[in-house]
Amino acid sequence: MKILVCISHVPDTTSKINFIDNDSKFDTNGVQFVINPYDEFVLTRAMWFKEKQGASVTVVNVGNASTEPTLRKALAIGADNAIRVNAEPTDGFMVAKELSEIVKTGGFDLVLAGKESSDYNGQMVPGMLAAFTGFNFVNGCVGIEVDGNNVTATREIDGGSETVATSLPLVVGGQKGIVEESDLRIPNMRGIMMARKKSLNVVEPTGVKSATESKSFEKPAPKGEVKLVDSDNLDELVNLLHNEAKVI
Repeated sequence: MKILVCISHVPDTTSKINFIDNDSKFDTNGVQFVINPYDEFVLTRAMWFKEKQGASVTVVNVGNASTEPTLRKALAIGADNAIRVNAEPTDGFMVAKELSEIVKTGGFDLVLAGKESSDYNGQMVPGMLAAFTGFNFVNGCVGIEVDGNNVTATREIDGGSETVATSLPLVVGGQKGIVEESDLRIPNMRGIMMARKKSLNVVEPTGVKSATESKSFEKPAPKGEVKLVDSDNLDELVNLLHNEAKVI
């Protein structure tokens, strides 16, 4: 079984976020980038398939050269090889279209991706990728087993979970539950050294145009000052809740 794991290069959630050029562009200065958390869950699941079923695992990213350390980390975790599509990701359509070409030419059976990236939270790429390739699709996946060409997948739905039967080839949009946080792997020194010898292929993009364009970004408004009311002054508390907060 050939598995392709889609990797997004996203800012660490602890990073301070700023925008430049009249709030039209994300400022990457001083920002630490990591593997998208949802992608790390599915990468760990791919490692299980590699170890238990002898699957080969390739990781892929659409991005410029700055994303290569993230791909190298995925290789250190255990992926066999990596592909970087040499293009600046501009929207979900463009990314899915570029990834679909990798899928079509690579002969992959199973494509694993996080259900969304933690920076834009679009939840678009896995579904569009399945449409472009004609693969079956399961989103919100919290469990997957593969037996030959047959797949059993569990997905999260409102109020519970649903188990479905499908078949390869398949695109999966995964999330926490497909493995747990305690299962995530930290690269050891041996893995880091081996990653340096593994293949990281750079391919040129097909030149597909974006379907959308970001006009501007806006950070949440800062929280207002906190007013402290003495515990004995209930009348003042009621007055503030009624006239300022307007919750009573």
